[in-house]
Amino acid sequence: MKMKSLRRRVPLKTNKHTIKQIQKLKKKKSASKQQILQKRLATITNKRPKAPMSSGGVKWKGPAAFIFSLVFIILAVPTIIVVPFISSSEVQSQSIDQESEAKVATTELEEDSAVEVAVMRTQTDQIENVPLEAYITGVVAEEMPVEFELEALKAQALAARTYVVNKMLYQSEEDAADVTDTIQDQVYKNDAELRAKWGTNYNYNMKKISEAVLATKGQIITYQDKPIDPQFFSTSNGFTENSEDYYINEIPYLRSVPSPWDEASPYYLDQETFTFEQVESALGIDLPNNKQLVIESTRTESKRVGQLNLEGNTFTGREVREKLKLRSNDFTVKQKDNYLIFTTKGNGHGVGMSQYGANGMAKEGKTYEDIVKYYYKDVEISKMDEAVPALVMQ
Repeated sequence: MKMKSLRRRVPLKTNKHTIKQIQKLKKKKSASKQQILQKRLATITNKRPKAPMSSGGVKWKGPAAFIFSLVFIILAVPTIIVVPFISSSEVQSQSIDQESEAKVATTELEEDSAVEVAVMRTQTDQIENVPLEAYITGVVAEEMPVEFELEALKAQALAARTYVVNKMLYQSEEDAADVTDTIQDQVYKNDAELRAKWGTNYNYNMKKISEAVLATKGQIITYQDKPIDPQFFSTSNGFTENSEDYYINEIPYLRSVPSPWDEASPYYLDQETFTFEQVESALGIDLPNNKQLVIESTRTESKRVGQLNLEGNTFTGREVREKLKLRSNDFTVKQKDNYLIFTTKGNGHGVGMSQYGANGMAKEGKTYEDIVKYYYKDVEISKMDEAVPALVMQ
């Protein structure tokens, strides 16, 4: 009889538990492997060197850089293109405005003049009939720098108008022209000549000059209800001259006054050197060579030369100035071998209104009325139709 095996079989239930345990172990191992891999990846990532930053602090990736460039082109480029056109348009608009204003002012000057001036034009030897205020504009433009203060230009306009009115009142009937266009009377240029002279600055300059003329339109300077002889000149020596010390007659409104502003003028000081022969020819005298000359002078109230004694030959300061074509009759004379050196102060005859003095007063805030009444003593500013009605009604 065979013996039954004593080896016990593992029950099925027992086998099932064993399988589950195995599966759990596999899951644990798998999770463990994943954790290990993650740790290694983290370690590698931490040890990897960082990419260098761009100069702007941000490293643009391809798509972002493309988008930024596209936005810049859309927004900035039109602005870059449009701005120059806007600036050009603004400049052109300003130029048109100035031209329009200058044209309006010129038209107003021509239309509002009840009096015409007959001007002898030296270049053509023809008489040009010019409306009074347009004539004054052409005189102020030539007689005073346009860069001067507006109040100084107004004072010049007032003096210029008074001069020509006075000349027209007392001229001879035989005279075909009222005035010339040279320093014999007042330097004058018409509109076409001023356009050629000023070029691109014409509109700005004409607007400024016209403003000064229109501000004094119809006004003249009077003394005892009569137009004065308004002498004017460029630059004083620090004082204006009494009329009788340069001309002959004593005129009550042409008195010497201090004019300290003139030291700022570029014409305040000058020096001319002449040979003995040049002086002899100009003054009509003979001077001994290689000898120290006798040079003596007297002075006027304004410190200009009254008389000059040059080696026994006597001249007025005015004579010496005009014959040697010096800037002023305030001069000193020094001899060096056979040469005479003349050093002058000021520019012009010195009688009446100093133009650089007027500009200096204007810079200090003085009005054209202040300027005129300072240089011409005891005068009034009057309206033409009241002071010279006969001239206005002609």
